[in-house]
Amino acid sequence: MKNLIIVESPSKARTIKNFLDSSYQVVASKGHIRDLPKRRMGVTYKEGRFEADYEVSKDHAALVKEIKTMAKKAQKVYIATDEDREGEAIGYHIAVLLGDKLENFPRIVFHEVTKRAITEALAHPRTIDMDRVNAQQARRLLDRLVGYNLSPLLATKIQKGLSAGRVQSSALKIVVDREREILAFKPEEYWRVVGSFDPALEAELYSYEGEKLDKLSIKNGAQAEAIEAGLKAAAYQIASIETKERKVSPQPPFMTSSLQQTASGRLGFSPKKTMMLAQKLYEGVPTDKGESGVITYMRTDSLHITPEANKAAREKIESDHGAAFLSKGVRTFKSKSKGAQEAHEAIRPTDLSFTPKIAAGYLGRDELRLYTLIYNRFLASQMAEARFETQNIFIEGGKGVFKASGRRLVFEGFYRVMAEDEDKDKLLPPLEQGSAIALKELAVTQHFTEPPSRYSEAGLVKVLEQQGIGRPSTYAPTISILESRGYIAVEKKQVVPQKVAFTVVEMLEKHFPEVVDSRFTARMEEDLDEVAESKKDWQKLLAEFYEPFIARISEGKEQIKSRKKADPIGEACPECGKELLLRSGRFGDFISCSGFPKCKYTRNLTENAKAEPEKSDEVCEKCGAAMVVREGRRGRFLACSAYPKCKNTKPLEPEERIEVPCPKCGGEIRKRISKRGPFYGCTNYPKCDFISKFAPTATQCPQCGWPMAHRTLRGKEVFECVKGECKHKEDA
Repeated sequence: MKNLIIVESPSKARTIKNFLDSSYQVVASKGHIRDLPKRRMGVTYKEGRFEADYEVSKDHAALVKEIKTMAKKAQKVYIATDEDREGEAIGYHIAVLLGDKLENFPRIVFHEVTKRAITEALAHPRTIDMDRVNAQQARRLLDRLVGYNLSPLLATKIQKGLSAGRVQSSALKIVVDREREILAFKPEEYWRVVGSFDPALEAELYSYEGEKLDKLSIKNGAQAEAIEAGLKAAAYQIASIETKERKVSPQPPFMTSSLQQTASGRLGFSPKKTMMLAQKLYEGVPTDKGESGVITYMRTDSLHITPEANKAAREKIESDHGAAFLSKGVRTFKSKSKGAQEAHEAIRPTDLSFTPKIAAGYLGRDELRLYTLIYNRFLASQMAEARFETQNIFIEGGKGVFKASGRRLVFEGFYRVMAEDEDKDKLLPPLEQGSAIALKELAVTQHFTEPPSRYSEAGLVKVLEQQGIGRPSTYAPTISILESRGYIAVEKKQVVPQKVAFTVVEMLEKHFPEVVDSRFTARMEEDLDEVAESKKDWQKLLAEFYEPFIARISEGKEQIKSRKKADPIGEACPECGKELLLRSGRFGDFISCSGFPKCKYTRNLTENAKAEPEKSDEVCEKCGAAMVVREGRRGRFLACSAYPKCKNTKPLEPEERIEVPCPKCGGEIRKRISKRGPFYGCTNYPKCDFISKFAPTATQCPQCGWPMAHRTLRGKEVFECVKGECKHKEDA
């Protein structure tokens, strides 16, 4: 009889199989094997207790049958799902379906998918931790209770297709609040005075008439002109030179949020892409020693590193760079999150001998870039500080003092592996205190303060982490959900709230303030941490939230005024003659026939606008007229200015190319826009008819070998085969 090991992911299963002998079988549950039903609440509340009606989805029915058959023949069944609460809950549901006592299923956990880690885990199994399971159950039920009660209310009072969620609504309010700040912002005028001196030196006015200036000290042109007049004719000398040494310490190894933020800033990756690549690196990739996981678990808010890993890093640093580049002692970092004790380690490479140089021969381009970032950040964390010599030169003349600042790298320390472009040397010319210096030019320029910028995806992740909203596993999916629901759009790497987002947030602020209150959401996360630590009862926690919440839902059904628009515009329908109405939809306001559903005439509100459309440099290839930029339900697009005589339209943005070749003919795949929305098709059309609704990735389907698309399905990240007759899905 063989031993059976049950993991979540097929790719992880394949990697682990390579480490074990023939006495072990490894099978993947492909995510949640049992969950709440997809099309009904599935949660009942009676006499102060909640009951969840878990069920096996149709997608998992055959797999469950297969696992049960394998388990009956197995000598021992090991639960080896992910180490976080979600993984603990998946393991619990597997054990329940297999029908034996929980204590009869040894639970093994590991922070990395390597032979050493798997062997160690098998030697030291534990039992399923019901406190962690209950913490996950509480979160799952809480999110279901909020979503299934609040979403229908939004659909009734605002518009169809809207949804609300405990974490997503708090995140949406953060985005909307920033946009409110931008809209309410009033720019302030200020002036800068910068002097160019000889020898080559540029310095900004630091003080005038003995008063130190800040950014807004010079408020208008008259004040600036008076200062300019007082400075132009003055003779200048070097009043003082300050020289100091500044030390810069390396940052901690990555955790989920900092990895997403740094990968966005340095590599241009979205949080979603970063997590997809990190998942591959964790579960197993080709290496010079065979298939193996090359980084530790990537969903973590811990900064802890094991003594063994730190020792290996320090030996590597000393060997490659010398003892001078080591920090004085082992550098340790404290996790800020109260729940960080659950995720045991920061993100680090599993084997330092698998250097980025060697990895270049085995990893794809983006996988290598992310792995290099993780590898170097970990090594840098145990390296010596970088040392700079900083210099401030103060130039005095008349009533003014100018200041110039420079720096010089004295010792590179951790910069040897983790260079920072923004800290390059800015050298000042050699000057002596008391020496004369000539003013060549005085630049007096007008400026205005700028509104706060919109969040990038990575910036939003940072705020979610700072405010304690969600956990590492929820950051990227939260943003994906908001985007898929039409609440936000990501434009030029900025998160832009859509019109409907303001309406939804306003209603929630007034009637369900706790749902959008970041402090309440953060406290709930802390309560869930306490459930995981056996300090709080999960049933009581749910009841304390649910009873007042459901009472307000009942009140809301009666008292909240509907915001659905259906105002006559004083125009007859061109198709049936009935009155046209202004309605509010998921993508903004639009005009439709009052005879709906018999008459389905609709048009965009922009088609009614009198304002001149934005001009473009392009010419219509069908009739030769100029193309203009218009706004539609799917955003901005190019349209012929001769409309309605010529109805030619095309996407405003250039077609996105996909690096994966067409699985049918090997041709190039590009993103295209149709009337039904974006899709991905082969450039060899019509000879090749390949199309996919979602972008194909380099991940291959284990069933048919076609590319799989990475998408969000019912709030979960999944890989789905793009082959129509296959459609194999697995948890991402």
